[in-house]
This record gives sequence, C-alpha cells and structure tokens, in this order.
Amino acid sequence: MKVYMDNNATTSLDKSVLQEMLPYYTDIYGNASSKFYEVGRVAEKAVLEIRERVAKQLGAKTNEIYFTSSGCEADNWAIKGVAFANKEKGNHIITSKIEHHAILSACEFLEKHGFDVTYLDVDSVGRVNPEDVLKAITDKTILVSIMTANNEIGTIEPISEIAKICKEKKIIFHTDCVQAIGHMPISVSELGADMISISAHKFHGPKGVGVLYIRNGVRIDNLIHGGGQERGKRAATENVAGMAGLCKALELANENLDEKISHMTKMRDKLIKGILDRIPYCKLNGPYDDTRLCNNVNFSFQYIEGESILMMLDMHGIAASSGSACASGSLDPSHVLLAIGLPHEIAHGSLRLSVGEDTTEEEVDYVLEVLPPIIERLRMMSPLYEEVIRSN
Repeated sequence: MKVYMDNNATTSLDKSVLQEMLPYYTDIYGNASSKFYEVGRVAEKAVLEIRERVAKQLGAKTNEIYFTSSGCEADNWAIKGVAFANKEKGNHIITSKIEHHAILSACEFLEKHGFDVTYLDVDSVGRVNPEDVLKAITDKTILVSIMTANNEIGTIEPISEIAKICKEKKIIFHTDCVQAIGHMPISVSELGADMISISAHKFHGPKGVGVLYIRNGVRIDNLIHGGGQERGKRAATENVAGMAGLCKALELANENLDEKISHMTKMRDKLIKGILDRIPYCKLNGPYDDTRLCNNVNFSFQYIEGESILMMLDMHGIAASSGSACASGSLDPSHVLLAIGLPHEIAHGSLRLSVGEDTTEEEVDYVLEVLPPIIERLRMMSPLYEEVIRSN
C-alpha cells in the first residue's frame, strides 16, 4: 500500500489544473510582453484575466497581485524589498523564531547590511503573543513578518490582532500564508496584512510559481531586476502556464473549503488519537484545538531519531517527514521544536504527518498499524530506552 502523508511539503498536481495549463505551452505560447503581434497579445490578455481571478479569490485588487517563482521568492521580496525601500525611516524588523527559513535567512542577510532584527519567542505550542509584538516595536521599526500558520507544527497565529497593532503603529505587516491556503479561509481584508505570500504547489498547483500580494501604497524595492514585467516590479518573462495553474488550483482550493477542512480535521484527529493511544513516550507538538491546521500532525518520540522512523515508514510505502522539506538536508534539530522548548534529544525524534483532502480512513488505519511496531523496534535498539525498561 502506498500512502502519501507529506502534503505540507508538496501536493500532487490536480489533473484539471494541468488541463488549464497545457494551452499555454502549445497554442497560447507567446511572450506576454510582446504586444506588437497577436500571439503575444493573446498571452497578455490571459495574464490580465488570470490576475483578476486570483485577486478575486484573495479578496484583493487586481493591481495588488504580483506573480513570483515561489513562496520563498515572495518571502524574500517582501522582507528585503520593504527593508531597502524604507531604510531612511528605520532599520528595525520584527519576526518570530519559528518562521520558515525563507524569512529567517532573509533577515539574517539584512543583519549583515545594517538592519536590526528582533526574533520573538513563542509559547509551548508555537504561538506568538501579540503583546510581545507591541512591546518589541520601536521608533525604528519598519516591518513585522509573522507567518499565518506554521508549516511544521500547524500552529495558527493571531494574525488579525498583530495586523491591527501594526496598522495603529503605521508599520508594514507581512504574513507568510504558504501553508495556510487550502487549509483555512484566506482573505486579505480579514487578515489585515499589507503583504501575503503564497505558493501554488502547496494546494495542488504547479511547482515554480507563487504570489506576493502587496497592498497599494506599500513602498517596496525590486528583488529581481532586468525587465518591466509585473508592472515594472519583478523582471522575468511571464510564466503564463504557471500563473494559470496557480489560479485554477486556488479556485479549486476555495471550492467547498468547509467540507475539505472537516474531512482533513477528522483524519488529523484520528491520527493524533491513535498515536497517543498506541505509542508511549511521545509528545504532540503544537496545539490540539481549533488553532491547529486541519491537516497537521507532529509528534516527538523519545529515545529514537526521526530520520530512522522515516526510512522505515518508506519501506512500508508511507511518505512522511521530520519537519520542513526546505531544511531536510540539515542534521540539526528543527528550529521550531527548539523554539517551543523541546530539548535537542527529543526534537531529533520528530515526525510530521500531513494529510490531504483525499486522505482516506483506510490510509490512516494503515499508518496506525505500521507506526507503533516501527517505534518499538527502533527503541529496542536504543541504550537509553533499555535503561527506561530496566528502571520500570
């Protein structure tokens, strides 16, 4: 049996999304910036229509939607673009310790260029306290960036409260929505953010395309130079097929969203309860209420390494992860798990299972059948676990 439980890393491309994309590889293949002949104008018209449709899905104005190559690019553009465009106003940025590496690495880059960054602590379930944001603001603060939902432990942050604080203080607020789309309703007006980042491959769209929503009036420098595309803000020949795929995937993600959330929540809760009931010495990371993403399950198992769990799950046809796919090559424990207070030895034994809208009860039952003996087998090879058994 093959079971895919890593939907927070990436999702399969919906077949109807692929069909939406195909004409832009074959029939409507023109460069959307080549306006002096018909095939180019047809591509340009398609981009205009796609941008309008994406804006509608996010509750934004059409001219506030900018296409990027990924969520990582959108995050980098938001952080670096605002910092350099507003450096005469101040050099202070606020973020949290559990952000995606696209945010954290961009902030570390800016620190080397004269900017000061405050990395906020989170509580034991990964939640940022809006009061901590308020206390961290100085007369030099120009940007706050807090993710909407954490990609590793599923914590949904109090974004609208933080956005309200930033608005009152006249500070630009960005939120990384990459993991949230398709798992919770997203509207720029309800979030209250000045900028949001999304990435198509997280909600059954193609890889290599994302969006940065930039509220009209936000001062931001270009990240990529070399052409006049995206209204002069982001150089690169328009990826019309990718844009079309993102648009269709976004529309499908928002279609019957309540039903999808209900199904994923049911699968998530069955996994969580099954693991807690069947496996001792484990800890659920993140909240266990309506402030957790509907599809996210993250556990730490004492006395074993997460990578060993993954390899043995793979032998049984189960795909999972130990955290962010963007940091999977690192031997260090998850920065998110360390930030919520887990010691290194427990953080190393983490497992993330992320269900999808197509995940079945049969697949969940299979994981719950396979996982406990894997954990037991790995623990029997652990000297630390032997001591626990002897002491009991």
